[in-house]
Amino acid sequence: MAETRAKLASVDPVWGRIVKEADEAVANEPLLGGMIHYSVLHHPSLERALSYRISLKLANGEMTEQILREICDEAFAADPSLAMAARADIVAVYERDPACHRFLQPLLFFKGFQAIQCYRLGNWLYRQGRHDLAYFVQMRCSEAFGVDIHPAAKIGQGIMIDHAHSIVIGETAVVGDNVSMLHSVTLGGTGKEEEDRHPKIGDGVLIGAGAKVLGNIKVGNCSRVAAGSVVLEEVPPCKTVAGVPARIVGEAGCSQPAISMDQILRSGA
Repeated sequence: MAETRAKLASVDPVWGRIVKEADEAVANEPLLGGMIHYSVLHHPSLERALSYRISLKLANGEMTEQILREICDEAFAADPSLAMAARADIVAVYERDPACHRFLQPLLFFKGFQAIQCYRLGNWLYRQGRHDLAYFVQMRCSEAFGVDIHPAAKIGQGIMIDHAHSIVIGETAVVGDNVSMLHSVTLGGTGKEEEDRHPKIGDGVLIGAGAKVLGNIKVGNCSRVAAGSVVLEEVPPCKTVAGVPARIVGEAGCSQPAISMDQILRSGA
């Protein structure tokens, strides 16, 4: 087993680190041994561990864990980018969330990470034309995590959703790579229009808690949306917007606000 894990670590450093941390967690807290073995140590890869975790969280009386696990395994086998995005998400959470001290934590405990992986499954199903099954995944993700992401939305990798309660992302929304957002963020529409009606969030954007971005508008790369803001107009790259309705109040303050997670509004920021 040790030799197998060493080989995995040499080609998959994220999974190798998770396995090492899982071994240490079992040693430190034997009462969680069963959970950690079932969730991590029993599996040969991150893909299989994700299939187990997603199916466990989404299963209910209408859809068994076994059926969901087979669907997850099919998705990960057909589209390797799903698990690569998950790896980027784990690293993003570890680097940006001061409460995350191990790669193991998002996989086991953080509903923001878990909800995004469920969205990725639903999005894969949607792209295969399996819309009703995708909607089932959306429904269960909303019920289990309080995160409601339409499976047709397009979301990049390296995503960090902190706390993740009451997140809503609409059907035609687009979220770039390396985006960070906090709880109660809405990327929504402004009425009953049926065409392209949701926001387009650029790469490296930081969206504060409770912010609402509404309509088919662009938020430029590496911008900041202050907590509690309501954004109704386009935001240029590398700017900070705040208020209801939101207005430009300064520069973004750094080159990568989504990574620095600095949400303080300073004079000339």
